Amino acid sequence: MTHAAFNAGLNTLSAGLLIAALVAVKRGRIAIHRALMLAACGVSTLFLASYVVYHVRVGHVRFLGTGWVRAGYLAILLSHVALAVAIVPLAGRTLWLGLHDHVETHRRWARWTWPLWLYVSVTGVVVYVMVYH
Repeated sequence: MTHAAFNAGLNTLSAGLLIAALVAVKRGRIAIHRALMLAACGVSTLFLASYVVYHVRVGHVRFLGTGWVRAGYLAILLSHVALAVAIVPLAGRTLWLGLHDHVETHRRWARWTWPLWLYVSVTGVVVYVMVYH
């Protein structure tokens, strides 16, 4: 497995954990939800560290597609990067609120944070597929 494939696997795992955490909270399984969200945070943190190491070693990886595929790739990449930067403080604040039992405020933040975090995880895999396959 390549380093890039490993990173895509971490993004896939993060997305799966986020979805499982949503199912758990909808079913009232708060302890499971909490564990899954902490796992998603850990996996996403591992992804970020691995991503930085990879790009320090390899540098920029160029997308070779042209035409409308390139335009689509750039739109996905731009939204992915912008939201990846934004999700760090959003997720940190949302997790802090949840861990400190500020339930109502946590829910308000999570309504925005969760879908954005899922989007970042899924589009990370989409970018990987578009660049490497």
